[in-house]
Amino acid sequence: MPVKPSPLLIAFTGSLCLVLAMGIGRFAYTPVLPVMLGDGLLDMGAAGAIASIHFIGYAMGALAAAYVITTPRAMLVGSLTIIAVSTLAMGMTDNHAVWFGARWLAGFCSALILVIVSTYHIRDLSGPKHSNLQGWVFAGVGGGIVLVGTGVLAMMIIAVTSHTIWLSFGVLAVAGTVYLFAQQVDFTPHLPDTAGSAEHQRTPLSWAIILPYAAMGFGYIVPATYLPVMAQEILPSPLIFGLGWPVFGAAAAISTVLIGRLQSRYSNRQIWLAAQVVMALGLLAPAVSPSIVAIIIAALCVGGTFMVITMVGMKEAHRIAGPQDAQLHVAAMTFAFAAGQIAGPFVAGWAFETLGGFSYPLILAGALLIISLVPMLAKHGHLRPDVH
Repeated sequence: MPVKPSPLLIAFTGSLCLVLAMGIGRFAYTPVLPVMLGDGLLDMGAAGAIASIHFIGYAMGALAAAYVITTPRAMLVGSLTIIAVSTLAMGMTDNHAVWFGARWLAGFCSALILVIVSTYHIRDLSGPKHSNLQGWVFAGVGGGIVLVGTGVLAMMIIAVTSHTIWLSFGVLAVAGTVYLFAQQVDFTPHLPDTAGSAEHQRTPLSWAIILPYAAMGFGYIVPATYLPVMAQEILPSPLIFGLGWPVFGAAAAISTVLIGRLQSRYSNRQIWLAAQVVMALGLLAPAVSPSIVAIIIAALCVGGTFMVITMVGMKEAHRIAGPQDAQLHVAAMTFAFAAGQIAGPFVAGWAFETLGGFSYPLILAGALLIISLVPMLAKHGHLRPDVH
């Protein structure tokens, strides 16, 4: 029988869900891509198309998450199962049609999981005693990226094929899903079903946070998809360029834990503004000076901010919407993020093929990140440190 979970168990299971859903389901494609290119299985155009179909699935999953019709726990376990199967499928064939379907499914389900974890775990870990654990939940994304990135690096050193890498991650996803299923802990109970009642008035969506969140989706996606490829162009040794992605993930994992300690002093929007400016500066580093040092700077700046923005963005959605409408607002933000990142691989892939590099999309993304903050600055009343 399901039992009432402890805050630590809520944090651990939420973090593990994000390790599997985002580290493997969402982000494994990035470090595996150079190996797939080296194996001659696809070119940069096909790589961008596969990435974009994944993001389309992510956007559709975000929309579906606004209307979840089963229990959150069932949705999490079911979605993780699909991610595991789709990851295994990537290693079982060279058929591009299968790859398109597998990456679409992984995108759809990873969005569902992010929305559910961002809705229920934030709510269940709110309050002064446990809010610091929210950072540990979102650290699961960075932790998953580190796990996948170091795993790919190790397997590149021993020169295994991309098929073996995908199968290894698929087995890992199966094991994690079985563990979560065996827990039999309803760690994400339903909210009271009052949001659809006649007397309830929906909280209007806030474009002041949706627009910059969409820009963040576009802004981070170029390095998040192509960082290892960018590094490989400069230094072909896997010992060097393979470090870029684990650094990205480590920065993401550490940042949410550290920022969790600052939220008693600064508002969600103050942290968001600062993080988005740092991300923009990080994108400009390799555009201005293509070098392995600039790649590492970009990995630190983008990796160290994108999950911070995600965490405080989801908390801001909760603050605006309240418990009844939080899932709808989180889903809307996730969809906006997905819409922003759908264009990223196409723009970056086109720039690589026609302009000979990633500098132009990096500069464009940095500019969008800054410009999109204007609506949030106009709502300056929510920048006070006492608003969370």
